[in-house]
Amino acid sequence: MEIEIINKELKLDIFGFSGVAVNKNYAGTAFALMDKMWPVIKSKGLKHKGLNIWVYESGENVFTGVELDDHFITDTGLEQKTILLTKYAYYKHTGPYNQLKQAGDDLQNELRRMGLKAGFPYIEIYGHWTNDETKLETELLMTVD
Repeated sequence: MEIEIINKELKLDIFGFSGVAVNKNYAGTAFALMDKMWPVIKSKGLKHKGLNIWVYESGENVFTGVELDDHFITDTGLEQKTILLTKYAYYKHTGPYNQLKQAGDDLQNELRRMGLKAGFPYIEIYGHWTNDETKLETELLMTVD
């Protein structure tokens, strides 16, 4: 696993919805939040970058959103979340989404081997969709201490 430790500030302004992953059902919670988010974006004609961003936080909190082209829009009906990372691990997973949990676990294990402590938030940025699952790209960003 080739990961990169980045010591450069990354700021994400994302709009979407938050929830709690009951019984640690993160994927189910995130999909439900996306199913709530996309109709709002489409009905209001909000221009966006097209990448789904899932944010995992402490306490089983999950946020799903997108970056809007104009983040100064008000009255969207969406929650706004600003993420600021100063030191994080970066890994690009290429392959089926059903392998992401294992990729995240592998990332945490690799960080431990490097003597680093993984923290929150943990972010998954989903690339543009393709029907060929072997070519799906997802960027994994994990806060490290």
